[in-house]
Amino acid sequence: MKIVKSFVLNIISIAILSQLSLSSLAQTDSVSHVHDIALGKNGYSYNHKDKALTFSIGSANVLDTYLTAEQYKGTELRIISEYRKPIPNKKLSHMISHHGCFTTLDNRVGTGNEIGGMYKFQYVLYYRFSLSQHLSFQVGGGINAQLGALYNTRNSNNPVQMDISLHLSPSANISYRNFIGNREYMVRYELSSPLCGLMFSPNYGQSYYEIFSKGNYDHNIVPTTIFSTPSLCHSLTFDWQIAKSKPNSKIRIGYLGDIQQSEVNKIKRHHYAHMFLIGWVKNI
Repeated sequence: MKIVKSFVLNIISIAILSQLSLSSLAQTDSVSHVHDIALGKNGYSYNHKDKALTFSIGSANVLDTYLTAEQYKGTELRIISEYRKPIPNKKLSHMISHHGCFTTLDNRVGTGNEIGGMYKFQYVLYYRFSLSQHLSFQVGGGINAQLGALYNTRNSNNPVQMDISLHLSPSANISYRNFIGNREYMVRYELSSPLCGLMFSPNYGQSYYEIFSKGNYDHNIVPTTIFSTPSLCHSLTFDWQIAKSKPNSKIRIGYLGDIQQSEVNKIKRHHYAHMFLIGWVKNI
């Protein structure tokens, strides 16, 4: 009888220990699975679509010799909407961004002002290289389109200069993802530069009245290359998970630099902007 009791107790003990072990293993696998979903194979998320909305403010330096030979300096505000979508089961992903910009500028002696506005659209198709478990590199290319205008309050004859262009732009980024505790973070550096395209520009000394009212075309749609438009847009951003209970929501802070230069139809332009950005990112 004692032997039977001992045998039964041993069976019950083994069953309880087995159940506890299985529960512990399931919890461990669950935590590991959460990290795998967040990071993906080799440190990159294959499934997450990211939407980001950021606001940036900083300094701007603008020169447009069609309006004036002086540089104007001031403040730029920018709203950026960004969408990233990986292509399932491939190393490709899409990136679409919209920029809305507003700039107020003064000349060095404070006797003149310029006001500028611009809409910028960018589409990039990226190919991913996984460098390590947490580090990935993407390279690709796409289109970059701009539509804007700059108004000089001192000019009476030609107070406005338009900014219309369409370029093919190679792009690249490198990103590092990891966890601090149970909160995910990501650091990304990204850059793009126009390679070739088309730009609208009046010719030197030509008025917009001549172009649009009289129809006097004078090489106003200009093919461009990297030599006539040596420009660079780059950013360094840090995304941080807001709370443990909200793994798909992150805050973003960083730096945005937009260096635009061109020399076409004997008109020199530059627009240098260096900005601090802040916003949020949503994984969907």
